[in-house]
Amino acid sequence: MDPIRTFQSKTVVLPIENIDTDQIIPARFLKVTSKVGIGAHLFADWRYDGAGSQKADFVLNRPEAAGAKILVAGDNFGCGSSREHAPWALYDFGFRAVISTSIADIFRNNSLKNGLIPVVVDPATHAKLLAAPGATVTISVEDKTVTLPDGSQVSFPIDPFARYCLLQGVDELEFLLSQDKEITAFEARQGQ
Repeated sequence: MDPIRTFQSKTVVLPIENIDTDQIIPARFLKVTSKVGIGAHLFADWRYDGAGSQKADFVLNRPEAAGAKILVAGDNFGCGSSREHAPWALYDFGFRAVISTSIADIFRNNSLKNGLIPVVVDPATHAKLLAAPGATVTISVEDKTVTLPDGSQVSFPIDPFARYCLLQGVDELEFLLSQDKEITAFEARQGQ
């Protein structure tokens, strides 16, 4: 995983509330064990018709959504069952952050472990972002802030350990492996 400190992107707005993990990545796509290519199935039932063609009116299929790294979603994003494939699909599609007024706990934890930043903001900030699709926003994991197009900043909560891992570009296993010398020394002291 690459370190994540600060990045800037235009937004895509999906103002639907209670988007659950089955809508993010339908169950029929959960058989894969690779993160690569799963983004093609992101919001599959909303993005494609019965014949497999893209629905032109779905926000992610519109040309203005191309290259956006920030999804602004409705309240209670990522609710439903625990499936790590949901943040995998968002990340593989190109998103690096999801902004909402609330994000489901399990989804938030799975996101942080996979390099997707779950950003919870107050209702007033959220309303500004919902009203401005395509706005350029800056997210700083380092400062724990979101900078809006008008230059105003709001802070967002993030677990300190997850933040450390994101800033260092390591996952939990890589962090543990980096502590090998200290772990070995501790075990040696315990064995005495």
